[in-house]
Amino acid sequence: MRLKESSPFGGQTRTRVLVALSLLESSYARELARLLAAPFSGVRKAILGLERDGLVSGRLVGRTRVVQLNPTYFAGKELKAYLARLAEADIQLRQAVGQ
Repeated sequence: MRLKESSPFGGQTRTRVLVALSLLESSYARELARLLAAPFSGVRKAILGLERDGLVSGRLVGRTRVVQLNPTYFAGKELKAYLARLAEADIQLRQAVGQ
């Protein structure tokens, strides 16, 4: 199964943002858009939805909003394990982030 065909979190962009954050630990929307080869507006919308759902959390660093997987998410351990499995299927993303 290729990750591009899978969207268990409601959409491909949402899923790929979560997988990228699991590999990077933290990032910002423009960097994620570049790594995912996706439109910035779509990545930003995915991040806002994931924040609203409690899967990611963000903080301001200067003028940049940095996001990460929410460390207080109730199923954080299970989420990270699942995202690691999804990352195995996305060789292109792992290469883009240098893993």
